Amino acid sequence: AFQVNQEEHTVFLRQIRQLKPPTVFLKLIVKEAQGILAKDANGFSDPYCLLGVMVPEEHQEEEANKADSPLPRRRQKAIVKDSIPQDQIQRTEVKKQTLNPIWNETFLLQVKDFHHSQLHMDMWDSDDDASVKHRLGEIHGIVGLKRILKDVKKAARKHEQDDFLGNVIIKLQDLPYTPEDKWYSLGPCTETYPDRGKCHLQLKLIHEERDTSLSKQEPVFRIHRNLLQQFVQYDRLQKQAEAIQGEMELSKPAITILSLHATQNDLSPFHQDLAKWLAYSKLYRHAEVSFISLLQHLTSIEYQWGLAQVTLQQEAQDELAESFKSFLDYGISLIQKYRDVFPIFDNKSTECQQSLLRVLVQICKMKAFLKLCPSVPDLHDRVVEAIKTEEEIVKSLVTLIEYLNNDLLNDRKKRMKIFMGTIKVNLFHITYLQFQELVAEDLQEQVINIGSGKSKATVEGLFQLFQKLKQLQHQRIYLVPDDRPLPLDGFHNWFSESLPKWLQMVYDNSVEMVQRAVWKDQLECMGEKNKHSTSVVDIGTCFAKIKHTWTELSWPEPEEAFVIMVKLTEDMCKIALMYCRLIEARAEELSVKHYQVHASDSDIHGVRSLQLCVVLNNMKQLWEVISKLPDELDWQGLKEDTADMIPEDQIQSTLHTQLETFNSSINNKIKGVIQTLAQKLQADIKIHIHNLSASSDAVPLDDMIVPLMSFLETEFAYMDTNLVQENFQSLLGYLWTDIIDIIYSTSRQGGVSRRFYLKLNHALENLLYCFHAEGNGLPLNELQTTSFKDLKAHLSLNAASTHELIQKFYTKKIQQQTTDECSKYGAVTIKAWYDNEGKRLHVEILNAVNLMPLDSNGTSDPFVELTLEPKYTFPLVESKTTRRIDNDLNPLFDEAFEFSNVTSEQCRREGACLLITVFDHDTLLSDDLEGEAYFSLQDIPGLDSTEEPLNIIKVPQSRLALSHPKPNEDNILKLLEARKGDRDAQAFVKIRRQRERKSKER
Repeated sequence: AFQVNQEEHTVFLRQIRQLKPPTVFLKLIVKEAQGILAKDANGFSDPYCLLGVMVPEEHQEEEANKADSPLPRRRQKAIVKDSIPQDQIQRTEVKKQTLNPIWNETFLLQVKDFHHSQLHMDMWDSDDDASVKHRLGEIHGIVGLKRILKDVKKAARKHEQDDFLGNVIIKLQDLPYTPEDKWYSLGPCTETYPDRGKCHLQLKLIHEERDTSLSKQEPVFRIHRNLLQQFVQYDRLQKQAEAIQGEMELSKPAITILSLHATQNDLSPFHQDLAKWLAYSKLYRHAEVSFISLLQHLTSIEYQWGLAQVTLQQEAQDELAESFKSFLDYGISLIQKYRDVFPIFDNKSTECQQSLLRVLVQICKMKAFLKLCPSVPDLHDRVVEAIKTEEEIVKSLVTLIEYLNNDLLNDRKKRMKIFMGTIKVNLFHITYLQFQELVAEDLQEQVINIGSGKSKATVEGLFQLFQKLKQLQHQRIYLVPDDRPLPLDGFHNWFSESLPKWLQMVYDNSVEMVQRAVWKDQLECMGEKNKHSTSVVDIGTCFAKIKHTWTELSWPEPEEAFVIMVKLTEDMCKIALMYCRLIEARAEELSVKHYQVHASDSDIHGVRSLQLCVVLNNMKQLWEVISKLPDELDWQGLKEDTADMIPEDQIQSTLHTQLETFNSSINNKIKGVIQTLAQKLQADIKIHIHNLSASSDAVPLDDMIVPLMSFLETEFAYMDTNLVQENFQSLLGYLWTDIIDIIYSTSRQGGVSRRFYLKLNHALENLLYCFHAEGNGLPLNELQTTSFKDLKAHLSLNAASTHELIQKFYTKKIQQQTTDECSKYGAVTIKAWYDNEGKRLHVEILNAVNLMPLDSNGTSDPFVELTLEPKYTFPLVESKTTRRIDNDLNPLFDEAFEFSNVTSEQCRREGACLLITVFDHDTLLSDDLEGEAYFSLQDIPGLDSTEEPLNIIKVPQSRLALSHPKPNEDNILKLLEARKGDRDAQAFVKIRRQRERKSKER
């Protein structure tokens, strides 16, 4: 109720426990007694009372038996004089010569042990020495003499003069938390004295105020009122949350706390009733209020006002006055709508109306009201004025126009035939024009005076009146054709002030309808073929009503019609986004409720997934509804109507921008729900891929992929059943992007194991087919994204054998060679062809041009080395070398070479090439690298078998640009270098690294 979390609650408890405990007191009012014993000779007594709080003897004995108990171990008499110390005994006055004494005395008795203490009140008859002579003089007969002799003997035996009249013993823990005001019988009852009379006591437990900061912040009354308001507000919200109808009633714990607070702080009944009135009289805007209970509070305030007003602070008086005025205004507002609020056919509502009027009358005749609210208008006049409301006027006008429309319809369909057939008089024409004049003359001023309407009922009534007038104006089509204007032309201008409120009314009603629909929605599909829930039907109905409002208005002014369209479009977009927020919150709420009933994680995941599927389908349906607005509301027609008044770019920046903003927002909402729906799938997919990558190398690849495929098949079948196709496709797209990231992240943990990458590559290929689903899933062009291709290349590269990597290396070099047309390292010119019959490869090195000067004299001593690569493809072929030409940067070699035992199949293999390396000869040191070039053998002339012999003269020359390798840049070399146990890989890397060291590239 106080909206305090557990941590704050613990802090408050710790602070309270550190305070000094309160001292408890019993506030006792001894009011009167009746029918007490007559102890004096004259037939009366002189009664007085002795009061004290004590612990019963049996409890004292229990405490005395304990080793550390300070209590005495002797039994004590059950009377105040002998059991309670004298300084703790309170005494009333002695009332002379009476059997019905009246005291009205108040006492405060300290209570040290509340749970075991008892109140003892002994009543005595006072007898002193001076009264004996007086009593002897009052003896009448033998009975009086016997009584005084008996008293003398008793006094002598007890060494005292007072006579015991009776007592009252009350356990304090049996007292209620509210003041106890009742009659108690005096005891003990014996055969001699079966009836000792009775005593009237009022008891209340209070405590001494502690020295705390809390107690000094606010007056007790204000704290009590704030407590009450807090409890009332909390109980109201609880009933709203649980959809409980009925009048407001406080819970038992709240009543207990309030009663204890009032009792402990000695808050008067007047202040308690005042607090209740101030709290409950403000509830009328939020909950159903009992007017009977309010009347009771008012009656109590009125009864006690004469005594209480002198102690009522000015602030409280101002608040009371404001509550009177506010409730009077509220009551008058109900009276204005008495036909709707208090329907005559409901007996309960009739009684409620009467109770409300009684409350209003009671307020206006109260002394407090007359004193605090002297300037408030007379209630009678206000009620009379309220009954004559604008709502009633509008209703009567609607009824009138409806009657006229029906009458004109009858004239046109029935009576006009009679008049035309008999006397040739067009009854409808004459009647219609007359009605037009009368309606225009009578209604225009009234409608304009009413304005936009003060109440919701008036606003609704004005809209109904507009519709009826529109129907009346529409009947002009049955008139004899005439261009003269009619009195009701332009009647829509009468309602210009009402138009904004009509649009707001439509919006408010739609919001309420959507909120109610979501609250009732259980997020369950409405059928096997319908994958939406009930609320999406309701919101469709809601939008249909808004569209119907646009049609009903048919506002004739184009510019104003454009403004109306902008407003309706904006409202529908706002309602749609509000629905998305509410339906997401509803899914969360239902999920929590289900969790409270079913604790199984798997069950909760299934329910949550189904709810999110429904939410997603509803959002998609909503997006489709909004997307159809331009056609259904005829934006194009509006654009044509306003072409001369509103620029096209303004229409684009309003209507279309609104729609684009909505589409962006709802797409983000849909994306968020898809992400939530996919989270569980993502986690499971990640686990499956991890298990797959860590599986034993002995497991066949096809068997290894089965768990992942089975999981996806089950989940996709579930999603396909519960999602519309567009949402299912979106979910697949999101999952596909995430799967690529998961596999790529997993591949970074695989080291150099080929088997590891083979597993991931095999999984990626199977996932591609799974998500494509033979054309039923995502299209291949959406699956084979750039990220997919990069991942595929990465996995294929790491899964390749050493020979395959070397082959890829040369393939890459050949591709680079074709793009290099010129180079700073010069070029080499060759001719090459293949002799198919002799299985020989012929190569002519013609020349080299623009070589780099690598010697100190500014020239070079170039020669060319020819090798067929890869080595494992041409294992029996040795390299060839040209002669050296000294001091020449453009050497002319013109040498021919022949490579034997070269098959066409070897030449056609991917990566097969002639590696041409130009060196500068050094006598002392190793030869320097001038550059290298790669010549592909796959398309070499003469490779294809033909019957005609190859014409060598027609073989073209090839000029190849020379290049230098860039150190540590090639990923293939890095992969090969990482394979430490592979000889072929290490040998190839060694050769390439040696060449990189000679490279001029850095």
